[in-house]
Amino acid sequence: MSEKMTSASPDIADIWAGDQDLPEWFIKAMAAPREESFVEVDGHKVHYFRWGQRGKPSLLMTHGFLAHARCFAFIAPFLAGDYDIISYDLAGMGDSEMIPDCDGSRRAEQMVAIAETLDLFAGPVKPKIIAHSFGSGVALGAMELAGERFGGLIICDLMILRPERLKAHFEAGGGPPGSGRSDRPNKIYPDYETARGRFILSPPQHVQQPFLLDYMAYHSLRRIDEGETHGWAWKFDPMVFHRNADVQESWMDLPQRIVDLPHRLAMIYGENSQLFDGDSADYIRELGGSHIPMIAVPEAEHHLMLDQPLALVTALRSVLALWAE
Repeated sequence: MSEKMTSASPDIADIWAGDQDLPEWFIKAMAAPREESFVEVDGHKVHYFRWGQRGKPSLLMTHGFLAHARCFAFIAPFLAGDYDIISYDLAGMGDSEMIPDCDGSRRAEQMVAIAETLDLFAGPVKPKIIAHSFGSGVALGAMELAGERFGGLIICDLMILRPERLKAHFEAGGGPPGSGRSDRPNKIYPDYETARGRFILSPPQHVQQPFLLDYMAYHSLRRIDEGETHGWAWKFDPMVFHRNADVQESWMDLPQRIVDLPHRLAMIYGENSQLFDGDSADYIRELGGSHIPMIAVPEAEHHLMLDQPLALVTALRSVLALWAE
């Protein structure tokens, strides 16, 4: 069911300006009350959104590589009736500041610090983490660091492949999430349309909800008006590509780290994902992860919130219901 959008949320008005039919569920989700703010962690600003009611069980959400907190902006409102929800931009992405020496350990430490600073550990129920792709690796590190303080982790389509498949993926030029150049500034495009044309997903895929891709693209860019320079550029800091260790080796280690985690864990993935599939689930079980619930979202690829957002909500609700305390 859809309706003509006549009174747009400020978050989406700049994109469609009331000229496009959008699904009613999306319009209502974007109109849900939320807080948008920054919190300072170790001297660096972190941008976040907050839905729900303080005092209710907390959920801490984060996104994939080069994405931003708004990938959960149309997911979180469906959980806000029962939870206090934070979705934040990872360091150097979205509107969050970059931090020095930003490797996986630093990102994990920052995730724990964000939960601490925003009082997510203050209630009687431990906060739970929901993370997508690259953000799931950060969340895994946070659970290894302070898992006893969290109530569980839901991993959404983190790249898990058998070693031979992972090696073939790298050799084919797929590269690990986060590979790229850190030694050059982001290009400035002359207008939004040109910049938008350069927005692509990794891995490339057809998106079943194109308006959600438009939404994510718009908020991945910033307008530049500095002296004689005018145009549009990506928000992310190029230093997010800097690596201090063997990135490929770290991705090889992920499956065993997941299996060895002594805390509550569930995995949700796109049934048609290129980065986690049925064989990935079998591999996790063979390593000793038979205790981990693994849920496939039908007709979804890696960016499952852009393909099947409501099915993703249902999967998240199901896991959270099983974990109710």
